[in-house]
Amino acid sequence: MDFPVAIGYKSLQKQTPKVNIYYPFVIGLANHQGEAKINAAIVSTLNKTMIELGYHDSSLIEMVGQFEIKTNERNILSLTLTVYSFTGGAHGMTIIKALNFDVNTGKQYELKDLFKPGSDYVTVLSSIIQQKIKDWKIQLLDEFTNIRPDQDFYFADHSLVIYFQLYEITPYVWGFPYFPIPILDIQDIIQPGGALDKLLPF
Repeated sequence: MDFPVAIGYKSLQKQTPKVNIYYPFVIGLANHQGEAKINAAIVSTLNKTMIELGYHDSSLIEMVGQFEIKTNERNILSLTLTVYSFTGGAHGMTIIKALNFDVNTGKQYELKDLFKPGSDYVTVLSSIIQQKIKDWKIQLLDEFTNIRPDQDFYFADHSLVIYFQLYEITPYVWGFPYFPIPILDIQDIIQPGGALDKLLPF
């Protein structure tokens, strides 16, 4: 199966408090077990994010959720779930969670899965990001040293996109800092036959 996966969506809506959540699910995969794993991971991640943002709190005023498909080709599905909640105060809070799958098996990729064992991908990626922070004159809350070994990421446009949550490394006004890294730039450390290898430009 080397063509895009069919994607549907469901909604969760309530009037009080105001809740309007849209989330995706995959349809028609040959591997039914893999399909179930992907859809379960999406729902589980969404539920955890909603709870983290106060879905069950009495102070919740509004919650909005949407999704975006980042990559859907070569047996790789990469998507983001964005949830915003407002419980009063100056502004609300948003969390973006990325999920990355092998659609043949339903396997969910972690960042470490993308690289050769012992490749020290944390240092390599951190060095690239450090240079981009300098070049783009990004304001930091504290000195940037390294990404987390399980840093948030997704795939888009033949790049690995590393990103950070609100307040993770920058003030709120900077939003979500995204760092696209072309796969070709890190080709020497990627896992042969892995997700990044499959997404290399022809």
